Amino acid sequence: MKIGIIGAGVAGLASAVRLASRGHEVHVYEANSYPGGKLSEFELQGYRFDAGPSLFTMPQYVDELYRVAGEKPADHFEYERLPVVCHYFWEDDTRLLAYAEEERFAGEVNDKLGVPPERLHRALADSHRKYRLTGRIFLEKSLHRLDTWLNGRVLRAMLAIPGLDLFTSMDAVNRRHLKHPKLVQLFNRFATYNGSNPYKAPGLLSIIPHFEHHIGAFFPRGGMYNITKSIHELAERKGVTFHFNTPVREIIVEEGRAVALQLDEGIATFGRIISNMDVFFTYRKLLPRERHPERTLRQQKSTSALIFYWGIRRQFPELGLHNIFFSEDYQAEFRHLEEGEIFNDPTVYINITQKYEPGDAPEGCENWFTMINVPYNSGQDWDALIERSRKQILEKLSRMLKVDIEPLIECEEVLEPRTIESKTASHLGALYGTSSNNRMAAFLRHPNFSSRIKGLYFCGGSVHPGGGIPLALLSAKIVDEVMHSEA
Repeated sequence: MKIGIIGAGVAGLASAVRLASRGHEVHVYEANSYPGGKLSEFELQGYRFDAGPSLFTMPQYVDELYRVAGEKPADHFEYERLPVVCHYFWEDDTRLLAYAEEERFAGEVNDKLGVPPERLHRALADSHRKYRLTGRIFLEKSLHRLDTWLNGRVLRAMLAIPGLDLFTSMDAVNRRHLKHPKLVQLFNRFATYNGSNPYKAPGLLSIIPHFEHHIGAFFPRGGMYNITKSIHELAERKGVTFHFNTPVREIIVEEGRAVALQLDEGIATFGRIISNMDVFFTYRKLLPRERHPERTLRQQKSTSALIFYWGIRRQFPELGLHNIFFSEDYQAEFRHLEEGEIFNDPTVYINITQKYEPGDAPEGCENWFTMINVPYNSGQDWDALIERSRKQILEKLSRMLKVDIEPLIECEEVLEPRTIESKTASHLGALYGTSSNNRMAAFLRHPNFSSRIKGLYFCGGSVHPGGGIPLALLSAKIVDEVMHSEA
């Protein structure tokens, strides 16, 4: 069968590998000149930066693509487990290392915060329990097909709902288990992994720490972009044809079935079509004559990001690959985000791949991917906000690191909600599509197939199961399984 894929983001690439491995003829159409979508890279004055996602968890989903394709993962894609997941900093000079090994992490929490180890163990055990009950069901299967709900494991998970904290907030769960405000803040941060508010998002999201502290956080050799590069090369080896600088203008539907793509140079016909484009723009731009799922498309959007890529003329041994400098009032920060504003004391994240890839910066220097969470674009004066936020970030980092940072900046690039939308077609610059603040958010995301248009499927962070690299890869797996169950 001839299959057309719109978009060469990581989910589009993964879909291409899976379908080509089944023997299909696969064509991928990408408006940009490069693959990867948000998962791209660039160089600036001798510094290399991963432009988008900086955290790598669940590497087994990348490995699985190689096995599906009949190859050995280690022959083409290398990564290592991080001994320290993240370095945390607070204004009162408290500094804490989140060790990957649970006992060592518990010891650090006890030493630095005076929190008894059993509290951390209890929180992580609860995270593991929730994943064991629900993770593989709700993340690896379509929630919009009857056969999923007839599965015995799903029935057991449904019976466990009272203990899954669907009807309480993530913050309430963390306060119940951890109690200490700094440790609660640390665990509340995991809500930002899908652009949500821990004070509103359901407690089931406390499943997320399991991914880092039981399965692990990893670093791919060559940087995050090597995920894109490796999967793209795998797809090419499987015979996938890529068409870069080739935007799709319309999905052509005849008698209720998606049958072709309208391109600038003509029409290309297909037996099946998959959109890795943001689901909002898939409908608004590519399906102008079809009925749109308005309730889904109008859901609250996730947060966005303001990122400063800085080449820093100095090395900081106290920093690691992942670093967090916390706000003193986390709840106020999220309240401002909900109101479409940026708090004057934002939590700052710094990713420094030079720590693991020395060649990513000149000798004696570091490449700082410096990010704060910001609201999606709803018409704010972004130029003024960027200028103000830059000043506040530099003041905060200089104060907490006790070094004047601005004179160390050798070069700078900026990414913000407007450019996120223009470069990656993410509606309003939202990084994760819709937010997960609603307790039923997992069920409200757009499914991986169209119930109205036969032969049309969806993958990527704006549809089920959600945003982030692991979930985007799983969306491709779900599309593959759904498509072939219908064959």
